[in-house]
Amino acid sequence: MTQETKRATAEGTPIIELRHVEKHYGDLHVLKDINLEVDRGEVLVVIGPSGSGKSTLCRTINRLEAIDSGQILIEGKPLPQEGKELASMRAELGMVFQSFNLFAHMTILENVMLGPVEVLGMSKDEAKKRALELLGRVGVEAQAEKVPAQLSGGQQQRVAIARSLAMHPKAMLFDEPTSALDPEMINEVLDVMVELARGGMTMVVVTHEMNFARRVANRVVFMADGQIVEEGSPDEFFDHPKTARAKEFLDSIKGY
Repeated sequence: MTQETKRATAEGTPIIELRHVEKHYGDLHVLKDINLEVDRGEVLVVIGPSGSGKSTLCRTINRLEAIDSGQILIEGKPLPQEGKELASMRAELGMVFQSFNLFAHMTILENVMLGPVEVLGMSKDEAKKRALELLGRVGVEAQAEKVPAQLSGGQQQRVAIARSLAMHPKAMLFDEPTSALDPEMINEVLDVMVELARGGMTMVVVTHEMNFARRVANRVVFMADGQIVEEGSPDEFFDHPKTARAKEFLDSIKGY
């Protein structure tokens, strides 16, 4: 196989693939036969009612939640079970949570530098330069020497995004990144995510922000009761939902 063929094959492989994924919490069946592919550069937005399995789906992709059966592949390779291989693959999948999970005793700059130095083996000078660039990119470079408690929630979430980007991820996973924010802070985080999408970042976004889904997603996945009920382009889903469950959900959020 030539290098060109190898490259073409790699580029044709989904960055993330879930095959027949099942997950239970005790008697609760939270993921039911999930089959999903996310292509390079795609922005996939996962929406649905509370308790539909959206966040669990997102968290299984980098094994923050173990699955009961099925397969998860990253660039065609099965997700490792544990150890250094899993840590290495996790580093390639940036994750941004509802809570910011910043280290309270470290400055913003130190928070963003930590992963590249400790995990990627980057020099402190190189990590600092990269961190400052990323903090500038998300609009909080002026806060670099402050600790998280001195920042607003929106600023802290933007730092969390910069921290993930510092690891040079192949894809970014967002689990309700704006749900803990005051309304006026939501747009400042969504604006950063819009810019990431425009830059070609592969993204899986679990969110209640329907306007973001409509504006930015390449594909919308609608979940209910642990299943993928429907998927399609934003226009297809929001204007012409195919299932009664999707129509019911959209009717419940009219005026979003």
